[in-house]
Amino acid sequence: MPTFFELKYQSKKTNARIGIMRTAHGDVETPIFMPVGTQATVKTLDTRDLKEANAQIILGNAYHLHLRPGEDLIQEMGGLARFMNWDGPTLTDSGGFQVFSLDKIFKTRGNESNKKMVGKPLVKITEDGVIFRSYLDGSQHIFTPESAIKIQHKIGADIFMAFDQCTKDEASKKESAEAMERTRKWAKRCAEEHQAKFHHAKQHLFGIIQGGRFKDLRIKSAQAIIALPFDGIAIGGESIGFNMLATKKIMDWIAPLLPKDKPRYTMGVGFAPSDLFSVTAMGIDMFDCVAPTRLARNGALYISPLANGNPKNKYRLNINNAEFQRDAKPIDPWCDCPVCKGFLRDGKFFSRAYLHHLFKVKELLPLRLASIHNVRFMLKVMEEIRDAIANDRFEQLRKEWRA
Repeated sequence: MPTFFELKYQSKKTNARIGIMRTAHGDVETPIFMPVGTQATVKTLDTRDLKEANAQIILGNAYHLHLRPGEDLIQEMGGLARFMNWDGPTLTDSGGFQVFSLDKIFKTRGNESNKKMVGKPLVKITEDGVIFRSYLDGSQHIFTPESAIKIQHKIGADIFMAFDQCTKDEASKKESAEAMERTRKWAKRCAEEHQAKFHHAKQHLFGIIQGGRFKDLRIKSAQAIIALPFDGIAIGGESIGFNMLATKKIMDWIAPLLPKDKPRYTMGVGFAPSDLFSVTAMGIDMFDCVAPTRLARNGALYISPLANGNPKNKYRLNINNAEFQRDAKPIDPWCDCPVCKGFLRDGKFFSRAYLHHLFKVKELLPLRLASIHNVRFMLKVMEEIRDAIANDRFEQLRKEWRA
């Protein structure tokens, strides 16, 4: 049986590395940016769009999929990939971040069941797991380490996460320590549940390192997670991706401890193209972010240095700005997406002026076109990064991008 992860090559000057993950639904080349399809869809895009963008793996979220449509229905439909008509690998987050991010105040949505929940806490944490109320209708749910594994097994993702307690960027050391220790205990239970009941399934379980912004806690968490029989190691907490300076600091602390023969995953990284260079240089193999499609729906389009993309403008332009009203150029001549090169690759691109018009009149089409561009843009950056690592020119490419 082939190994799940194979390290192919590591840069001679940085920690950047290339490898391959082998799953039941296909291979994934690393390092890889993974588009986020929280509720079994990458917003505004269909699976043909994703294939044409050369996406290799799509994310779902166990918390949201548990609430709607439910893991039993997804299993009945043949698993997450089949359910969303995607023939490639999938990954699910356990929902830990979402559960612990629920507001203290229940937000009403205009129905009586919601109004009854105003002012009531949505989450109660115990050593056994988490009791929480649905943000949809106030119904009560319980996530334990064991149930999180069972839910994700039923969803049928190729890769899924252990249940953890996420901490905010500004969390105190006491709060971070408690979450880290609880995550350690839950990780052990997740690994035991997976080994006891689902080890025969062609699914791979990742453990998650927590510890907030504190060096000793991150090191302690890393040592504990690495000691368990996980197939990969994820680095979690709100700091990761949200605060790139903190992300680098945390990775500097724990990188020497991480096993070389397992994939490494920084959760929530990919707000800007420069972030991809940063985490790749840290030796990270996998990262995801909702930003490309979220920004796209607001008219923020990624641009390369060829189109004057730089750290100052965060490698993007705002197509809503008046300066694009008569701009006949494509979004970016470097990008090879259908929006910039034509759906038949015939050069019949959608101009900046046309996209500006569509956003101004609030049509639906620009949401899709902008998302196609941003997703393909990030995946093309990753293709160039992998090629650069293989040819020992990663640092040169990074300088070209001023990243």
